[in-house]
Amino acid sequence: GLPVMYTPLAYLNLFIYEALHNIVGPREPVRIARLTSVIEHDIVLIIDESVAGNYLDINAPFGVYTSLKMPPSGVEVINFGYAASIANCSADTNITLRYGGTRADYIRINSTLPSIWQYAKKAGLRTVYIDAQRTGGNLQNLMTDLEKQDIDEFIQFDQVSVRDRDMAAAAKLIELLGDDHAELVLINKVGAHFPVHDKYPDDFMNYRPALPRGLFQEVSDTGLRDGFNGQKDDWVLYRNAYQNTLLWNVGEFFKRIFQQADLSRAVLIYTSDHGQDLHERGNPGLNTHCDGDPVAEEGLVPLVVIEGAQSHTLDWQQAWAQNKDRSSHYNIFPTLLQLMGYEPAGIEAIYGKSLSQPTDDAFTFNYRFNARLGAVPEWKHIDLNHIVTPGPTQAQMAAGQ
Repeated sequence: GLPVMYTPLAYLNLFIYEALHNIVGPREPVRIARLTSVIEHDIVLIIDESVAGNYLDINAPFGVYTSLKMPPSGVEVINFGYAASIANCSADTNITLRYGGTRADYIRINSTLPSIWQYAKKAGLRTVYIDAQRTGGNLQNLMTDLEKQDIDEFIQFDQVSVRDRDMAAAAKLIELLGDDHAELVLINKVGAHFPVHDKYPDDFMNYRPALPRGLFQEVSDTGLRDGFNGQKDDWVLYRNAYQNTLLWNVGEFFKRIFQQADLSRAVLIYTSDHGQDLHERGNPGLNTHCDGDPVAEEGLVPLVVIEGAQSHTLDWQQAWAQNKDRSSHYNIFPTLLQLMGYEPAGIEAIYGKSLSQPTDDAFTFNYRFNARLGAVPEWKHIDLNHIVTPGPTQAQMAAGQ
């Protein structure tokens, strides 16, 4: 499954990239040494879809309620604040999160080195992939049948409505956290990709007026913009529907995890594939991401670590002090390998710095990932002094907040 919202040239580049990816053949084996023997905790990477870091209450004064500020007893939430995404398109980010490509060397690493599943299996972990976006066994985000062979349990929700798939993913994660197997779990959530008209229940419509309901109930994501004209008034409706979607697919998702999951022996990393251009500045257009001339918010994502009290994996408080608002997706793969017990110097030599080190990150995202015909990647730097965040709602203003 090709990602949506690409220009025709980008589709061609992606097709070439996918073709090269498929013909590479077997990958190099895992060569980094491990320092520990048995892993007794679950490692979970939750990749949301189109969830902008600047629209969440953990990062912005009037951001949408996420439940992440109120963890249960015995659970620590470490909010690394704003982070830079790998790219402003889904497939580019997702393949790099699974293979560990670096800014300087992502094509080679993504094409020839081991996947996160291979590292997990070598570390003795069971591997689980939860894909809430696709059905019928269809692969997405440049995943191949060869890669899938290293996934022990491949989960999609064919019989669940799009609106409820993130809740189904939460239920499955709760089940996995409660079994007696140490697992690597990677989740691609439904999140908040266009269309956001129908991705939340009626009783989560806290932000009004919102986009009209009922036409997109079984559409996970699309690049078609029929009926949405991108005018200033349209974007007001869009932002409200978007925030209602976050209230459900982020706030309710984590509420259920916190209420029902055994997190005592687990470490979860939460992020999103990319941010959003929600046209707060009044800029014209229909796109929310994948732009060839992007606004900074397209690459602005959340980065949160959730750890149970009995895990004791890394010194997250020191990491937070060093790296809040200073890290990127590129720090996640090295962190996952460190959590699996791989030797830190060996990790850094290939994949760069983990969150346990001062990340020293460039804070840029790549908006020409599939560079071809002599072109080079293009990088957009995110200046946090010029980020737009949502303002108060009318109800909040009336309450004097």
